[in-house]
Amino acid sequence: MTVAVNVSRFEGITMAPPDPILGVSEAFRADIDVKKLNLGVGAYRTEELQPYVLDVVKKAENLMLERGENKEYLPIEGLAAFNKVTAELLFGADNPVIEQQRVATVQGLSGTGSLRLAAALIERYFPGAQVLISSPTWGNHKNIFNDARVPWSEYRYYDPKTVGLDFEGMISDIKAAPEGSFVLLHGCAHNPTGIDPTPEQWEKIADVIQEKNHIPFFDVAYQGFASGSLDADASSVRLFAARGMELLVAQSYSKNLGLYAERIGAINVVCSSADAAARVKSQLKRIARPMYSNPPVHGARIVANVVGDPALFNEWKAEMEMMAGRIKNVRQKLFDSLSAKDKSGKDWSFILKQIGMFSFTGLNKAQSDNMTNKWHVYMTKDGRISLAGLSLAKCEYLADAIIDSYHNVS
Repeated sequence: MTVAVNVSRFEGITMAPPDPILGVSEAFRADIDVKKLNLGVGAYRTEELQPYVLDVVKKAENLMLERGENKEYLPIEGLAAFNKVTAELLFGADNPVIEQQRVATVQGLSGTGSLRLAAALIERYFPGAQVLISSPTWGNHKNIFNDARVPWSEYRYYDPKTVGLDFEGMISDIKAAPEGSFVLLHGCAHNPTGIDPTPEQWEKIADVIQEKNHIPFFDVAYQGFASGSLDADASSVRLFAARGMELLVAQSYSKNLGLYAERIGAINVVCSSADAAARVKSQLKRIARPMYSNPPVHGARIVANVVGDPALFNEWKAEMEMMAGRIKNVRQKLFDSLSAKDKSGKDWSFILKQIGMFSFTGLNKAQSDNMTNKWHVYMTKDGRISLAGLSLAKCEYLADAIIDSYHNVS
């Protein structure tokens, strides 16, 4: 009697590498050291390093319970009230692109899903067009365009010598790209560097994109969360829209409303006419239907309630200012600690010049490994740390870890 040995039909599938960002949290959870710090994932924490649910979100959810709202399917494009307020929040309610109905807005599965919808639109209707992505950029951008089979190339952005913006390199690379390319821009609080162009530099970027007949494609993940001002953080997008340019904007409410797990965001396409916007919206819906059919309702109702109610809206702005303020305080304390402890004369002022929840430390992979292996500080290997996961009480410890890793690891 012989025993059959069943070889799996999936034998040819290899083990995928861990996600470079989410894998950091898995390693952090396995660490039993009491001093451990998770500065990998961009999620806001309180001074006690606990997750934070905004008070205004709780109030919006209570309103939903009181109204006894059902869980029926949304339309493919999402909740109408959400789409209305989210476009107005981004562009301003009195913006001509809103008044002239030139914006196609479709609710997406947070920023990632909204980017993916746009990538599919590019692949289908702009065959062969490439997307220019900053070097470096958020780790998932390249995955999204790879999976959508959209070719991409990089433009210079980060200058390691100054730990600042390589503006001349950026402009040169955008100029050199084939005409009609899509240029992926971070609306505010560039991830991972925290380095943003100045208003004057944004004007020059817009000049070059217009000259080359490129299409700007904004990723806006931190509106209101970077500076504490919704209008200031949307100024780059509004600048391009005011020039009459057609553009794409992906939005996320993960950070500014703390709706990480609700997967709530949108893709907006500004077109030259209302007719073009209607056609673009119809095709975005056509792409979404076989992908996920329709988006979730809970987070959309929270956004619609908060942004659509003047009292809740003002409360939200105050909470955003509080969160942005805490991160600014941590940024200042980290700079102060580094400056006081490091006797080498190194200039750490780049920490203060960066904005948003991330800081690009300038540490290389070996130095970042030392941060984790020796100091139990978990971060991405490109040297990015999330200041949203840092407390004032831990700043001096982190400064010790950074100084040791920078000076003692080649």
